[in-house]
Amino acid sequence: MSKEPNLKKPLREATSADQTRASLVHAALKLFGRQGFDGTSTREIAAEAKANIGSIAYHFGGKEGLRAAAADFIVETMQGIAGQALGEGDPAAPLDPEAARTQLFAALERMVGFVVASPQAGEIVQFVLRELSHPTAALDRIYAGVFEPSHRRFCQIWEQATGEPAESEATKLTVFTVIGQVIYFRIGREAVMRRMGWREIGNAEAAKVVAATTDNLRAMLAARDPAAGKKGKP
Repeated sequence: MSKEPNLKKPLREATSADQTRASLVHAALKLFGRQGFDGTSTREIAAEAKANIGSIAYHFGGKEGLRAAAADFIVETMQGIAGQALGEGDPAAPLDPEAARTQLFAALERMVGFVVASPQAGEIVQFVLRELSHPTAALDRIYAGVFEPSHRRFCQIWEQATGEPAESEATKLTVFTVIGQVIYFRIGREAVMRRMGWREIGNAEAAKVVAATTDNLRAMLAARDPAAGKKGKP
């Protein structure tokens, strides 16, 4: 009598392989951000991931392929956050000004919740800052997958909220300032905690950052239309 095939074994092997791959990507994201690409060895990555060093070549073809995979992980993660915060952006269904302003406030709150309070955001931001300082093909992937489309979508909502053209120089710069104030609370995290006397930046502290940044956004909207600053999220 022939034995029936063991259907569970391939499933366990596939799951194990997926876990190894994910562990390597996470280790690379962490170490590349902390030590830089050139300052991190494949041996260190494998040790951090608790994986065989040969698995890097098996899954990614080498260290460069692993960096690309880390960039793709960032794109996938941030696309999810941006999709929740900014919507998918259907030009055929524009928002009315009040709804657009409400979405701006909601988007800002979601950005703060992730960038400022999420531990995962620290590793992502460190990796991206390295890429911004010394651009590689990984930055190209992140820019095309996250930076450009998210910024463009934010500009579209800004136009719907204020009437200012989405692709104008002024709108683009304004949106960069809105995003930049949030990013500072991550890259300047240690300075912020020391100056504020905080032991950490958790949910309670993030709520205070939300209050400050939304006040800034409200003032920016009010400068364009006094009535607009009173609407949206209080």
